[in-house]
Amino acid sequence: MPSEAAATPTAAPPSAHFLILQGSLLAFVAGYVDVVGFAALFGLFTAHVTGNFVMIGLELAGTGQGVLAKLLALPTFVLAVAATKLAVSALTRRGVAPVRPLLLVQAVLLLAFMVAGLLALPIQSADAPATIVVGLIGVAAMGVQNAKARIVLSEHAPTTIMTGNTTQIVIDVVELLSPGSPQKGAARTRLRKMVPPLCGFAIGAVLGALAFSFLSFWCVVPPVLILLALAVMQR
Repeated sequence: MPSEAAATPTAAPPSAHFLILQGSLLAFVAGYVDVVGFAALFGLFTAHVTGNFVMIGLELAGTGQGVLAKLLALPTFVLAVAATKLAVSALTRRGVAPVRPLLLVQAVLLLAFMVAGLLALPIQSADAPATIVVGLIGVAAMGVQNAKARIVLSEHAPTTIMTGNTTQIVIDVVELLSPGSPQKGAARTRLRKMVPPLCGFAIGAVLGALAFSFLSFWCVVPPVLILLALAVMQR
């Protein structure tokens, strides 16, 4: 008799084009939400959470606002990453592919971020409890995306922090322009993987800033819809 493992059908791996599309859309979400958090919450980074250290420095120097939210961002991020890791392990033990549940959890957290932001309006104090709660929900949502990228979407280029992508893109462009370089094929492959998310993040940042200026926290609807669409598209 065939073994149970052999009898269990396995889903076909996603195509390279789908992975690029998915990575680009997730990068769009990260850039978009990061800008919304920065604009609405006195310079709080939700996706690039270590950027809050810079803002804490500004606060301590007397030129920034909202040091408490920025101090709490790191432990909130750590808890979100740890919870995501535990969830992935539990889902894997049960034979459940974790990508769709994680996308749905992130969508729910971003929806909560939007609702909490709307309820907190007008946001006038960086240290008001409602302001801090809004920011930490956003940080938790992007903590899930950061962890998801490391644990279950490691084939993607990074989607939340673009410094590494930009560095590698510059290195690969120089590689391609160097006569006689033996690494041109690998450089082209990396560029195809890394350029689309970088563009997605940049476009998301621009559109997020524009959308927030017109729609306030209602502007978070598009990232939520993108995550739901990606969840539906999972095999």
